[in-house]
Amino acid sequence: MKTQEVKFEGMRLPGIPSLILNFVLSLSVIGLFVWTATNEALPSGTATALIILTVAVFLWTIIAFAGFMKIEPNEARVMLFFGKYEGTVKENGFYWVNPFYNKKKLTLRARNLDAEPIKVNDKAGNPIMIGMVVVWKVVDTYKASFDVDNASMASGVAGTNQDSVNVKMKAYENFVQIQSEAALRNVAGMYSYDHLNSDDLKNSDLTLRSGGEEINDILEDQINERLEIAGIQVLEARINYIAYAPEIAAVMLRRQQAGAIISAREKIVEGAVGMVELALRKFSDDGIIEFDEEKKAAMVSNLMVVLCGQENAQPIINSGTLYQ
Repeated sequence: MKTQEVKFEGMRLPGIPSLILNFVLSLSVIGLFVWTATNEALPSGTATALIILTVAVFLWTIIAFAGFMKIEPNEARVMLFFGKYEGTVKENGFYWVNPFYNKKKLTLRARNLDAEPIKVNDKAGNPIMIGMVVVWKVVDTYKASFDVDNASMASGVAGTNQDSVNVKMKAYENFVQIQSEAALRNVAGMYSYDHLNSDDLKNSDLTLRSGGEEINDILEDQINERLEIAGIQVLEARINYIAYAPEIAAVMLRRQQAGAIISAREKIVEGAVGMVELALRKFSDDGIIEFDEEKKAAMVSNLMVVLCGQENAQPIINSGTLYQ
């Protein structure tokens, strides 16, 4: 008993010659039947035998039309003989096989899954909205046909034959969507949405927002692991939407604004200290003026206020001496 995909090794004839032969045979037996029925010179036993033979051959030619199959590029036929798996045909063309074979059609073309954003919790427990795009296709026809119950998954599709390829592919899409969302939830719970503070920023830990291709590769591996049972391969999986959930988005925005302000202030203070140090050194090295400690402290305070203030400084002109 075959338990994996194999190439079909049964009889497979070219379709066009077989179709012509079947038409010729059908017309021939019809002509023989008419000739036998109208020929009174034939003995009754011979005529009866010929009529039975022509009827049997004609019925066979009608049944033989069920053996024709057309396989387009990136399509396959899973061949069953009274419930027994005999192999898979993937070669393109028009063929004739035993009409008693059940030829299940599958498409091997790539398909897209554009999953709507779902709400999950990241590693830090923050609720986030995350969505993805998955490109997938069927690669193992045996697993896709017999290891996934596509009939029950497609039972909700009204007005369609459950054995049609469209319904089966819809069932696979449902399977891919459910398993992909499970993998996405798992990956989202493994990493934080973003670095929460400057200490986290110094670390090399991946985050969902900054992980880029590494996070996408991890997601692809997780989905492939879940879809292997169905003979489905993921060609590409990537996160196409990520944001904080609405209930904490405003709070996180204020937190990001505060972090940006603090970072900007650090840069301003660092630059101001350097400018004050340079000014004092220039005054001292060039001998422009000598400051005692009290005046140095006053100058440093004034310069820091001017350089670090949010508003433009309003100068006050001292018309007296430096010590007034």
